[in-house]
Amino acid sequence: MIVVTGGAGFIGSAIIWKLNQLGEENILIVDELGEDDKWKNLVGLRFKDFIHKDEFITWVTDEDVPYEINKVIHLGANSSTTEKDADHLLSNNYQYTQELARFCLWRNIRFIYASSAATYGNGSRGFSDDQAQLEIHRPMNMYGYSKHLFDLWAMKQGILDKIAGLKYFNVYGPNEYHKGDMRSVVHKAYEQVRETGKVRLFKSKNPLYKDGEQMRDFIYVKDAVDITLFFLEHPEINGIFNVGSGKARTWNDLATALFVALDKPVNIEYIDLPKHLEGKYQYFTEADLSKLYKAGYKKPLTSLEEGVNEYIKLYLLKDSYLGY
Repeated sequence: MIVVTGGAGFIGSAIIWKLNQLGEENILIVDELGEDDKWKNLVGLRFKDFIHKDEFITWVTDEDVPYEINKVIHLGANSSTTEKDADHLLSNNYQYTQELARFCLWRNIRFIYASSAATYGNGSRGFSDDQAQLEIHRPMNMYGYSKHLFDLWAMKQGILDKIAGLKYFNVYGPNEYHKGDMRSVVHKAYEQVRETGKVRLFKSKNPLYKDGEQMRDFIYVKDAVDITLFFLEHPEINGIFNVGSGKARTWNDLATALFVALDKPVNIEYIDLPKHLEGKYQYFTEADLSKLYKAGYKKPLTSLEEGVNEYIKLYLLKDSYLGY
């Protein structure tokens, strides 16, 4: 059985969708649905069972799991970069992952977990997934730090040669609608165009970047899924790896791709950067994928224009989800 924690979420539900396409249905989903519409991501997916994340970790710590598990993809976390409750993030993101990693290692269960590009902080120390450089990075928010802590713990425990940690960059695509403020700018911009006819982007406060020319590594969710499943298929490949497109693009590029997909003229308004983001804003991110390619990953990645076009036309305009 494959366990997918965070399986009702954005990347998690996309992974289950792809596993279903590959003929896999013996899947246990672990998540917390809450009061939003995240449950809709599960409609149309095929899986064995669903369990609340708190009950699952009780199974794990009590060593009383009623299923034969051989693979775990651990994506469940509070992914809010603005979350202020540091104790909650330590418990939910760091300690939960520790417990699950120990459980998997003791039982020789394949363990893949989600780290984050947020661990790189402002990027001034680079974006290399070389494990020898883990300690040089300085996350700028508590979410990034909670992910960084587990990376460091795994390194100090000497287990990075037995597990795979994936640093996801700016993922966008279907099944993210429930994420509120943490949705991709593609989704937010689509709603802005629908309501106002224009896209609002932050002005730059860095003289090295013009307004809208701040750069991010945007990766389409289907590519992120394929990379994740590469590690499921190759348990002999372990360590920390970046999951991105490997090519930084500007916010203006993203907005332009969206307007082209909607067949509308480009209309961008630049607004002031909110005070709470000053000093915490990343002006450039770009995944170094050399380690991933050296490990044997060969599938071509989707361009920003192709990904945005598909996302808009096949999903957002049709109000559709993966699996529907």
